[in-house]
Amino acid sequence: MLELGLKVLLSYLLGSLNGALIVGRFAGVDIRKLGSGNAGGTNALRTMGKGFAARVMVIDVLKGVLPPLFFPSLALPGVGLDPAVSREWLAVGCAAAAIIGHCYPVFFGFAGGKGAATAVGAIGALHPMLLLPGALVWFCVLGATGYVGLATMLAAAALPAWLLMRGVTIGDPLLWFSLALAAFIVFTHRANVQRLLAGTENRIERAMVLRPRRR
Repeated sequence: MLELGLKVLLSYLLGSLNGALIVGRFAGVDIRKLGSGNAGGTNALRTMGKGFAARVMVIDVLKGVLPPLFFPSLALPGVGLDPAVSREWLAVGCAAAAIIGHCYPVFFGFAGGKGAATAVGAIGALHPMLLLPGALVWFCVLGATGYVGLATMLAAAALPAWLLMRGVTIGDPLLWFSLALAAFIVFTHRANVQRLLAGTENRIERAMVLRPRRR
C-alpha cells in the first residue's frame, strides 16, 4: 500500500504544476485575474492568444499522460512493486490524482483549471481509443452550439456510455474512472451550467457550423 500512496501523491503533485499559471509567470501575468478567472486552456486562449494557450495545453496534457503511463511500472527506490496492488487500478488512481492536482494545485493556492486538458492526456494514456467518441461528441456539440463548457461536459459523459455499449463490465477500473471523471467534469463546470441556465454563457460563434444571424 505504500507504493499506492506514494505514486498517487506524486501524481497529484505533478498535476499541481498548472500550465496556465507556470506559463503566466514567465509572461508576467496571472491568468486567474483575466477573463473568467479560470486557470485553464480555454481562458488562456481567450485572454492571451494561441501561442500562450498552446504552451499551456502541452504542459496540462503531458502531466495527465505521464503518471498513468509510467508510474504503475516504475519501481521507486526502497519501495519496489507491491504484488498486492493492481496495476490497472493504480493507473486509474494516478490518472485521477493528476486531474485533481490540476484543478486543486497545492503549489497555487488550490485554485487551478477545470481538468479537461489533463483528462485528455490521462485518457490517452489509459485507453487511446476512448478519445475518439469523446472528440466526436465534443466537436459535434461545439459546432452545433458554440459552447465549449457544454461540449466538454457532454464529451465526458459520452465516455462511460461508449464503454458500456462496447460491453465493458461493471468491475472494469476504466469504467469506474470514466464515470467518476464525467461527474467531476460536470462539478468543475458548475459555473458554466449556471450561466447556460441563465443564458449568459460565452459562445464561440466562429466555431459553429450554423451561426446565428445578427440583427
